[in-house]
Amino acid sequence: MAAISIPTTSALPPSQLIPSTHPSVYKLLSRLSRPSLLTLALDWLDERNQVNTAPYLLEVDESASDYAQDLYPPHATLGSLRELYTSFTTQKGNRRDVLDRILEGDWRHGITLYQLAMADMQYLYDHPTSRRWTALKVVPLSSSSPNHEVSGDEKKDTTVPIFHPSTFLQNLQKEVLPDVKAHYNLDRHATLPLLLLRIYILESPYNTSLALLSKSTKPSVTFDSSKTFYIAFPDASPYIYVSLNSSVGDATGAMDTKSLRKLTLDGIPKAFSKPRERYKLESTGFATKNLEALCEKRGGGRHNAAGGAWGVYAGENKEDNPLNPILLTPEDDTLPEEDSESAERENRRKNMAKARFGNSAISNDGKGIERFDICLEDPFPSLALIIPEPENKSAIEQRRQKAKGRRSAIEAELDRLDEEKDNGRIEPERDERGRDTWKPDVRITFSGEPCICGKSES
Repeated sequence: MAAISIPTTSALPPSQLIPSTHPSVYKLLSRLSRPSLLTLALDWLDERNQVNTAPYLLEVDESASDYAQDLYPPHATLGSLRELYTSFTTQKGNRRDVLDRILEGDWRHGITLYQLAMADMQYLYDHPTSRRWTALKVVPLSSSSPNHEVSGDEKKDTTVPIFHPSTFLQNLQKEVLPDVKAHYNLDRHATLPLLLLRIYILESPYNTSLALLSKSTKPSVTFDSSKTFYIAFPDASPYIYVSLNSSVGDATGAMDTKSLRKLTLDGIPKAFSKPRERYKLESTGFATKNLEALCEKRGGGRHNAAGGAWGVYAGENKEDNPLNPILLTPEDDTLPEEDSESAERENRRKNMAKARFGNSAISNDGKGIERFDICLEDPFPSLALIIPEPENKSAIEQRRQKAKGRRSAIEAELDRLDEEKDNGRIEPERDERGRDTWKPDVRITFSGEPCICGKSES
């Protein structure tokens, strides 16, 4: 008897299987590189993810001889399969071999929605600029009644909404229409202080395989990437980042997808809200493909005019966040094996330089010279002073002009001796004249932290 699908208001389960032959599955996994595929497969083989990412293994009543003709015979244990993919990381190969083994071998029974979400997020980590993000501010919703008196707490507008992932997803699911299903996947960013929420929306009243499979000739239509968007929640910040990328398609499908995303986006401030504390989303006009820039400008640290007029002198210290979950590696304070007196003197000089110059003017900070000026303070002389007057013709040249016809060997030797004598007399005259040539006053100015760095190190 065929399974019965009943319309429901619950979300799509993460363990819902999609056939490995589905075109969208191959399209999504083929975007990843070979190292990313191996990293993803090892995450799927982790013991903590086996509820949603279990591979195809041999049953208790099966033997390896039953799959002797199989191109990718299944393994008996999870550990042996993990060792196989670990060995692939040290071997050379192409991406197609790993992809074929995943789809036709170890996960031949299907790929879950959770696995597809992990693959999509892995592509986002590999290509951080693949999506365009827009910053939205979560602000309290003020009453529109004219008789409503605004209290002092509402005027300050310093409330940061409390974000609890499980409660937020439950409230967001209540705002989704009954004939729309969504799959949610939360993941902590590896390097940035934010939480990523991936939402895949589908227009169907069912949350079973009936909603994911289509009877049409194009099965990939019901599982299109345009129905996926991301929401990033930075730590201790009144902002959220929304990515609403959409692929090119027919006009009807694009409008339907846009309306579904808008309905889901409208439910975000309602999911934040609670009794007597309502919120709304306010546009900031800040959109970029650099997620790190959004965290810096619209994150949980200092932003806008927090430093006042002296913020320009703060340098990189303004990026410090007391709520940073990533702990800094402490510096090694062990001194080299030197004389104690010289080591103490050197340490005292370093502390004095650090107190004088602070965290600026460091030799390995990667900053270059900001300005380079060359100044000539003396005016350029006229050409009459530079070009020397022509010298009087020497006796040799006069004698050459007077001489007619062929010269004898004696005359040639006398001319050579006279020329050497004249050259010896001309060299001191040139040295004496060179002292009176134009020598301008040239000043060269270097501006920037590398110049101060030399003073601090000296």
